[in-house]
Amino acid sequence: MSYDLVFTSRTGNTRLLAEEIRRTLGENDCGYFGGPEGANLSDGPVYVGFWTDKGGCGPEMEAFLQSLHGREVFLFCTCGFGGDPDYYADILDRAAAHLPADNRVIGRFACQGKMPQPVRQRYLAMQQAGDPQGEKMLINFDRAASHPDEADLAALRQAVLPKQEG
Repeated sequence: MSYDLVFTSRTGNTRLLAEEIRRTLGENDCGYFGGPEGANLSDGPVYVGFWTDKGGCGPEMEAFLQSLHGREVFLFCTCGFGGDPDYYADILDRAAAHLPADNRVIGRFACQGKMPQPVRQRYLAMQQAGDPQGEKMLINFDRAASHPDEADLAALRQAVLPKQEG
């Protein structure tokens, strides 16, 4: 069955997830792989991925989600802050809220993603200025540096594979 992969990826983390989905579901069945601008979609499910922008999916992806009608949609994302399933759920809920009611969400996945070095420099400056959040932000930044990792990709593969009825 044909499917499409539409994603935004600022640092490459979400693209890595999109590539893993394409490998898992079969590269030959992927009708479209790329950004939302000018996406030419097939009739199959749409896997929609984004990097987290201020707790959401960003304006470009919001507009794309709002344009979908009558589709099966799998949402996936990466975000710099990780480890809290409730935080991930909130991000995915905010993205799903942009889908018109005639769509059906068939799955969701989120994981932590590494951030660019300038972000670490900003957190370091916060710490050096005495901001109590600076140390916490640095710890999170360093923890995120290895993500998405193999465990994240394995969890993603499980999330996108069709569920076997037993």
